[in-house]
Amino acid sequence: MTERKPPGVDFESWVDKQIRDAEARGEFERLPGAGKPLPADMESPYDELWWVRRKLAREGHSVLPPTLALRKEAEDALAAAYAAPSERLVRKIITDVNVKIRDMMFKPPPGPPLGKKPYDVEDVVRQWRERRAGRAGDGPQGPPA
Repeated sequence: MTERKPPGVDFESWVDKQIRDAEARGEFERLPGAGKPLPADMESPYDELWWVRRKLAREGHSVLPPTLALRKEAEDALAAAYAAPSERLVRKIITDVNVKIRDMMFKPPPGPPLGKKPYDVEDVVRQWRERRAGRAGDGPQGPPA
């Protein structure tokens, strides 16, 4: 337990003495985080909701406006369509995301504009076929990286 500061002793010198004594006793050795760098967000301004943001990031959630979330979902859907194993699945992936894009286009979105229009399913299927045909000639390893 910390002793009380004696009267007449300068506060700063008393605190320094307490720290020196604790160091001499080895109380600062093997503390959690010792020798590790400080978190990168230490230099950012104080945020009352820091713990919420950290928990969302740790659990892989993001808080985006609906239009930005749909824009990301559309890009992911296009990539998934190109990687799909069958034409039927390509059509399903693109048709599903097109429904969401059309819904967002015809209602006033909160946040920034979507900036996307529905994909042309036939064009995506054509590109999917071309990509698969290009990979077929590359052998079992697939295209060069």
